[in-house]
Amino acid sequence: MTEYLSHRSLETEHLGIALILVSAIGFGTLGIFGIYAQRAGLSIPTVLVFRFLLAGVAIWAFLAWRGEATILRGRPLAIALALGGVGYTAQSGLYFLGLEYMTAGLVAIVLYTYPAFVVVLAVLTIGERISRAMLLALCLAFGGIVLVTGANPDGASLVGVVVVLGAALAYACYITGSRAVLETVDPLVLTAYVLPAAAASFVGIGTATGQLAIPTAPSAWAILLSIAVVATAVPVVAFFAGLQYIGASRASIVSTAEPPVTVVLGAALFAEPVTAATLIGGVSILAGVIVLERE
Repeated sequence: MTEYLSHRSLETEHLGIALILVSAIGFGTLGIFGIYAQRAGLSIPTVLVFRFLLAGVAIWAFLAWRGEATILRGRPLAIALALGGVGYTAQSGLYFLGLEYMTAGLVAIVLYTYPAFVVVLAVLTIGERISRAMLLALCLAFGGIVLVTGANPDGASLVGVVVVLGAALAYACYITGSRAVLETVDPLVLTAYVLPAAAASFVGIGTATGQLAIPTAPSAWAILLSIAVVATAVPVVAFFAGLQYIGASRASIVSTAEPPVTVVLGAALFAEPVTAATLIGGVSILAGVIVLERE
């Protein structure tokens, strides 16, 4: 009986790791599809409106299928809409803007400084004390950024780094803000409200700037569907499913596979340069994430 339970536990663990890897691979394709969207002449507001609308529909359908389509009201609803309309809008907009300055691989690497920003925000907003592990993680994360930028490898851009660091900070604010409702609201349900709120923001941005358009080419729709399903809805669902099996800390560590996926795909599909500085800086940033999660 003990051996059976141990075997089942091991199978569950493997399933959880596999689901988180599926999530990391899916999220890792976002920058790649973003490059394809650029080449197809799709504006950032157009891409993100359809990304969030289509992904939102997919997640609501999944929740309905599982009988978990919860209706939020009052303060949780207001926070969810603010997180989507402001936080996730800023993060995703800056991420795609960063793709106009840097390679997809470097954008993915720099974005992964967000756990360090989460620590900084925790210190500033709730007075959390900085431990030695946190200090080491911060040094590793921002040391990696200095290395990538200062060494000036092919494909790097100081403007791009600043833009993507803005995306990382926005994502850290989103994560910090979401803690106010995650004690009472399922993370997937929260995401189901965040996505359409972000879509609505980009409808406004696209309309105001004259950049919003409905694509007509089948290839453009294929890109948009890939971004919405492969790079958004599937990885979101897979991440929260895997989270139930291996927990948040281990899931975060396994998720560090995301930037390497983007780097490899960028090199294979677009011949994006992968220099020693890029690799060492990226390893330093991901090591910082692992140190934080191991604390």
